Amino acid sequence: MKQNTGPKEIRELLKNRQIIKPPAYEWQDLALRIIKELGIPRYKKSAVFKICKELPKSVVERAMNETKELAQRERWKYFFKVIDNKNKLDKK
Repeated sequence: MKQNTGPKEIRELLKNRQIIKPPAYEWQDLALRIIKELGIPRYKKSAVFKICKELPKSVVERAMNETKELAQRERWKYFFKVIDNKNKLDKK
């Protein structure tokens, strides 16, 4: 005979479930994707969120794609260099 080891009441099911909230804004989702794909360290995550909030999505995605294509090591450092260069060009 097999014993049923699952929860016995709905109350247990509801108590054990995990609720994952989606990002409130599109730029937050983009920042989370960049952090994951480029391996951004913890102490630089807030900078990624700031970049994604302040710059157009197309600019940030282009920088991320360039980084993926060109950088082999420490991609996150290269990403910040690309973003910095794009900001300098835009200001001129």
